[in-house]
Amino acid sequence: MARQQRGIPASKLGARHGRLRRSVSWANAAKVLLTAVLVVAVSGVSVAAYAIWGVTKDANIVELAAVPKAEAIGAGSQSLEGELTILLVGSDKRKEGSVMYDGEEGELNDVNLLLHIPADHKSATVISFPRDLMVPIPSCTDPETGDVSSAMSEQQINTALSYGGLSCVAATITELTGMEIPYAAMVDFDGVIDITNAIGGVTVCIAQPIEDSETGLSLPAGEVTVSGVDALNFVRTRYGVGDGSDVSRISNQQVFMSALMRQMRSADTLSNPMKVYSLAKAGFENLTMSSSMASIEFLQKLAGTAVDIDLSRVNFVQYPSGAHPYNPGRLSPDRYSGDQLISIVLSGEPFQIAGVGEAAVAETPAEPAAPAEGEAPAEGEAAPAEGAEAPPVTVLPPNVTGQPASSQTCSAGRTQY
Repeated sequence: MARQQRGIPASKLGARHGRLRRSVSWANAAKVLLTAVLVVAVSGVSVAAYAIWGVTKDANIVELAAVPKAEAIGAGSQSLEGELTILLVGSDKRKEGSVMYDGEEGELNDVNLLLHIPADHKSATVISFPRDLMVPIPSCTDPETGDVSSAMSEQQINTALSYGGLSCVAATITELTGMEIPYAAMVDFDGVIDITNAIGGVTVCIAQPIEDSETGLSLPAGEVTVSGVDALNFVRTRYGVGDGSDVSRISNQQVFMSALMRQMRSADTLSNPMKVYSLAKAGFENLTMSSSMASIEFLQKLAGTAVDIDLSRVNFVQYPSGAHPYNPGRLSPDRYSGDQLISIVLSGEPFQIAGVGEAAVAETPAEPAAPAEGEAPAEGEAAPAEGAEAPPVTVLPPNVTGQPASSQTCSAGRTQY
């Protein structure tokens, strides 16, 4: 059993936001579950939607401050109309009786992913926000106690959940990005081992051996199929990859997420209804969702919205940040580059990521997305003149790292000490 990192008990700390050093296994196992949400969204497999609804019809339902417009779900249509933004949160809550239960109390949003699909439904971007990011948190109402917290000018992003639940996380990320969030879901982590076992493991590329005494992970270089505990520890590892930071860990997780996405799109996975059902069941037995998502109609339309998105237009990116000026170990958002990122994502235009993160190595260089041969231009767009060059593809700021789901990357292992 991998060792769990333990923090200072909350009872020993005076401030509510002191409960930050929690077991990282929960924070990073969330990536597997949250990727499964995206995988189901872009798979277009109706059995997955039914599977999710079957295990979440009794899920905890919450309300968000931002609600979708009435016309967002067109009557009788098989896809959502307009753009789509979904917040995917991973909570580190320990449930008594769970195999992960270690006696710690409280709940933090240690994983925050924002999925955006523009109105033309030709691309999807997943923005990952580091848990160590220091951001403003607006006034929030605790859904359990009714207590109203004061707005804070700077606080670690993963404390938002403790102040006002899922709605507070959405409001915090809206304040940072300016993006309205009408849909949100939150998962905890008992299903992580079952998810990777359900699909027969995930094959990842490792450039050099990974050794991490903190998680007990030991993997050789090469193509390695990880499942169960090894898969959990692969997405957990922080000290075994990059420079040992949370930012490096995210880039390592993007290696895993893109590999999982490609594997899920393979015929062997999607042609097997029982495999898809088992994956969905494993991933969504512990789910909280906004009321705006809580219908089989929405889940079916979500699948229909994303079914035709090419993997070269599914991008994983990390919100840009830098070292905090006076709080060691914390990060400050790079708002200039961040605003550029959000503007480009919202435009729906193709873009190119400048490079992979610290803990990833590009095995197959990413190619700028281009229309498929013979593809008609979108409504309102003029067809390019014969022999004319394609319009230039926007390159994201150099400190916005990530990769398309189609890009083959390897985990770099530890690169800095």
